Parts: sequence; C-alpha cells; structure tokens
Amino acid sequence: MLIQIISHTPLYVWAILAFLVSRGVLAMREREMEFRKLFIIPLVMLALSLQDIAHKFGAGGLPLAAWAIGTAAVGTIMFTSSRARIAAGSTAGSVRVAGSRAPLVLMMAIFMTKYATAVVLAMQPALAHQASFVLGVCLLFGAFNGYFLGRLGRDAVAFQDLAGRLRNARTAA
Repeated sequence: MLIQIISHTPLYVWAILAFLVSRGVLAMREREMEFRKLFIIPLVMLALSLQDIAHKFGAGGLPLAAWAIGTAAVGTIMFTSSRARIAAGSTAGSVRVAGSRAPLVLMMAIFMTKYATAVVLAMQPALAHQASFVLGVCLLFGAFNGYFLGRLGRDAVAFQDLAGRLRNARTAA
C-alpha cells in the first residue's frame, strides 16, 4: 500500500519536498543574508498551510478559527520567549543568522502533516467533515505557522534595534 501511495503522489510534491529540505539544510549553518529574505520561509509555510486548509476543509469557520488559534498561541509564545537569532551583517540591510535545526524539523513536520492528511482524506474522505479531525489538523498547521511567524516577529524587533543602534553610533561619531 505504501508503494501505491508514493507512486500516486504528483511530481510537484517531491519538488516541494526538495525545496524545503534544501532550505532547511541551509538554515542549519550560520549565514549572512538580506533581512528581507528572512520572510521567505515563513511566507511559504503560511501559503502552503492556508492553501491546504482551504482545499481540504474550506476557507471559513472552524478550519480558519482553529488555524488562527494555533497560530496566535504558538506565535505569541515564540515572540515573547525566544531570543533573536540575528546579529548585524557586514552591509546595510544584511544580518548574520545563527544556524538551527529547528526550521528543517518544522518544515518536514508541515510537509508530513500535509502529506499524511492528503493520504488519510483520500482513503476516508468523510473525515474532512468531522470536526475533531478538522480541528486537530488546522490547529497543528496554525501551531507550525505560529512558530515561524513568532520567530520572524522577534527577529524583526531585533533588526529594528540593530538599525537604531547603528544610527546612534553614526550620529555619535
């Protein structure tokens, strides 16, 4: 059955997986980048989650409410309890980003949740209308998105602090 599931998976799904793995591996090492590029993965993960929710469960009511609750809860936790992972880069607008395994783990978790949900719904389509299933999947997608968005928010605050310190240093000199 596993071979049949894998063989019926569209090729674009494997391309998405390859992209996510490559981005996750890149995130494991310290790197310098333009600050605006920190938005790529959170926005891609946001789009994948919302697209999947809308496609599988509809774009309203319980699915979006569950997603929003998960996003807000984990996003708030990440924003308030995590440390910024950035430092000043060598050029204006760039930052050094600390490496971490967390993005790879979370991107794989989102991918696997999305994939497993698709397989389960292909085998048991009625689950798309079962509130507990919808609630669980959408809360989980929201929690994943909350992690990325909360961390991005923390990094944005740190970037503003870095820019302010740089401006103060220039005016003091």
